[in-house]
Amino acid sequence: MAVGLFGRLREGLAKTRETLLGKVEALFQGHPKVDEEFLESLEEILLGADFGMPVTQELIAALRRRLKNEREPDQGRLREILAEEIATRLPAEQAWTLPAQRPCVIMLVGVNGVGKTTTLGKLAAQFVGQGKKVVIGAGDTFRAAAGEQLQVWGERAGAEVIRHAEGADPGAVAFDAARAAVARGADVLLLDTAGRLHTKVNLMEELKKVRRVLAREIPGAPHETWLVLDATTGQNALAQAKTFRAATEATGIVLTKLDGTARGGIVVAISAELGLGVRFVGIGEGVADLKPFSAGEFVAALFRND
Repeated sequence: MAVGLFGRLREGLAKTRETLLGKVEALFQGHPKVDEEFLESLEEILLGADFGMPVTQELIAALRRRLKNEREPDQGRLREILAEEIATRLPAEQAWTLPAQRPCVIMLVGVNGVGKTTTLGKLAAQFVGQGKKVVIGAGDTFRAAAGEQLQVWGERAGAEVIRHAEGADPGAVAFDAARAAVARGADVLLLDTAGRLHTKVNLMEELKKVRRVLAREIPGAPHETWLVLDATTGQNALAQAKTFRAATEATGIVLTKLDGTARGGIVVAISAELGLGVRFVGIGEGVADLKPFSAGEFVAALFRND
């Protein structure tokens, strides 16, 4: 099973791997010696893979320092050092596991179009598959058909969906969902939220209100607040993370569409710059392709030859 999961991650990261290692290989062919010109070109490659300027500069400085005393480092040695340095900039913790709190309330936030509702549906299916009782709160009442979309996911997964009419107060949905989760003895409450509002209410203030409602009904809720980001948007995803982090007290990131981009370095940029762990990554359309993130597997999928 683990091999299959690793294989899917490796396949999902194929575009990033090709961009990163393919260009490094081509760079070696044109510049067999690792000199300043080589490192400048490598810097451009890392930026193109969306590692971001701060992380890229750190990586180049680390390579320069570590290669200083090596006579003629080859491509294999460079890859080894680069992999080690990238790993140090990712969170060291193991893949996320469900905490003991029952019900555990997980609130998903993020702008429209990042795959937030679909991600929630996949999470519900995975938790139910693990034998957990799941309640879903359809808190995005402002996007047309968001509730219907979650209803379909809930029916497929075997999770109860709490929803109100379109345009209803998201706080009221959060209240009813929290009450239902407690009454049903649920293990997990997954709450969807709006990515934008059709009113003059500020989105961040609305999300804060939803948090307050949850906290009143369930001690410590939400226990996790995950910011869902679209990997294909690159540095824009990092900007979104900075905007949402303070207002929502985000505890982690879910990065979707990682298989659709050659810029997987955004995983490292977000982790290093914001100190937020990546909880799950989306590497395909299937339910099983929403994968718990592991720093070790991520680096191995990029750099391992087998």
